[in-house]
Amino acid sequence: MSASPAVTFLPRDPFEAALAEMATPLLLLDAGGTVTFANDRAASLFTGLAPVGRTLAALLAAQGAEEPHALAEGLRAARPARERLALDGGLRVEAALAPLSSGGFALTFYDVTEHVRSAALARLEPLTGLCNRAELHERLGASLAAAKRAGAPLAVLLLDLDRFKAVNDTLGHPVGDALLRKVAERLRNAARQEDVIARLGGDEFAFLQIGRAGADQSRAAEALARRLVDLVGRTYVVDGQMLNVGASVGIALYPADGRGADDLLKHADLALYRAKADGRGTFRFFEPAMNAAVQARRSLEIDLRRALALKQFTLAFQPQISLETGAVSGFEALLRWHHPERGPISPAAFIPLAEEIGVIVSIGEWALRTACREAASWAQPASIAVNLSPVQFRGGKLVETVMLVLAQTGLDPARLELEITEGALIDDTDGVLSVLNGLRALGVRISMDDFGTGYSSLSYLQKFPFDKIKIDQSFVRGMAGSSECGAIVRAIARLGASLGMRTTAEGVETADQLDAIRAEGCSEVQGYLTGRPMPADQAAALLN
Repeated sequence: MSASPAVTFLPRDPFEAALAEMATPLLLLDAGGTVTFANDRAASLFTGLAPVGRTLAALLAAQGAEEPHALAEGLRAARPARERLALDGGLRVEAALAPLSSGGFALTFYDVTEHVRSAALARLEPLTGLCNRAELHERLGASLAAAKRAGAPLAVLLLDLDRFKAVNDTLGHPVGDALLRKVAERLRNAARQEDVIARLGGDEFAFLQIGRAGADQSRAAEALARRLVDLVGRTYVVDGQMLNVGASVGIALYPADGRGADDLLKHADLALYRAKADGRGTFRFFEPAMNAAVQARRSLEIDLRRALALKQFTLAFQPQISLETGAVSGFEALLRWHHPERGPISPAAFIPLAEEIGVIVSIGEWALRTACREAASWAQPASIAVNLSPVQFRGGKLVETVMLVLAQTGLDPARLELEITEGALIDDTDGVLSVLNGLRALGVRISMDDFGTGYSSLSYLQKFPFDKIKIDQSFVRGMAGSSECGAIVRAIARLGASLGMRTTAEGVETADQLDAIRAEGCSEVQGYLTGRPMPADQAAALLN
């Protein structure tokens, strides 16, 4: 019996074996696009399918991919092509087609799932999940291109939260962050699927409203702005806290207000600035005049910084007259700016800007030092009153600054009177009261200016023992024709007397006003009738 022949296993073609074991998924296609070979990684890529014998289009369709336009064109024209494909299971692959010199094609796949996911996350603002600034610019550019082709309008709305800083400062950033997330959710509820919402940073958001050809975009943007102001302004509950913030909105329209992304965003920002200046909790459309206004503001800001550097500010001193003795009891130091080209500039025009850009701290320190130095040289120990800006209370250095100025000038602290308005107390009452107590400990006196014009003036008198109340000039001027103004002046004078506080009536310009003020029992008067603001040397001479 002859032995059975040995079974011989023919080895796999070495080239084919190498292709089969490649780490990169690989398909070989014939000239018509049918798969003739799939290595092991490619077979595992198309789970549950046998790639060989299928056309590429059928294979990809079975895996949930959309029709591959670039690859189809590469097969047709026998040239290289690349295309990103989305497969079942959330897989994203980059497919690269290469013609072979022997005929047919090689198709390789590269897994880009994590790259795509990371890129998508990079376009989102992490706190709220809204688009970030970069994504907004890209989406706005694409939307503008589409709007130009379709002849359609669109609107850019910028939204800024009102009173948000107070939430962060008083309750902490975790509560502020939770509030921002709730605001973002309300913005989403106001958006259509095609609209774009972004958080630009801090408490500023952007809303891209996509319009339709022939639609009245102005009316649609106004309706959206009203809804946003209403939605954002409703009460929030965060960590058991009832929070209230508002929203100001600026609107720019395409194509009326700009044809590029940068112009539209800039003009929406100008409109937002106007909305905040007009009282907040409202919206404004961009107007060309806003450009001129912002240019004028920037020019004034440059001049203001230059004036500080070149020492262009001066002080004028207005007498305060004791109604009991008729003598000068003190002076109020008033800031003046005579611009070399613009001429005299009203404090009402430049002080709010100085507060906004932060230079009021340096200006205020200069004014305090200059006023104290002048007062220290007077022959009579009259008081000197210096106004403080609410901005000067921030940073915790005001008490130290006043202490240093008194030491440098040698002025008796009892002669220094620091004037504040209710605005200094509104944002951070406890913090400001702490500073006022620190100033009182130095021996200086504190007065409340413009008393009666705010909402909480009386409550502040309970919280801090002011040395003086200054009655706002609007009440003094109104006494002649308004019994109500006379009653207010009388009530403030009696209130001051009962609390042991002196009262100064401001803006006295006529003898009749002076007689009425004296009859109501005020302690002092200040106004053009009894003395206009004057240079330092004239003030010194008046005391002599």
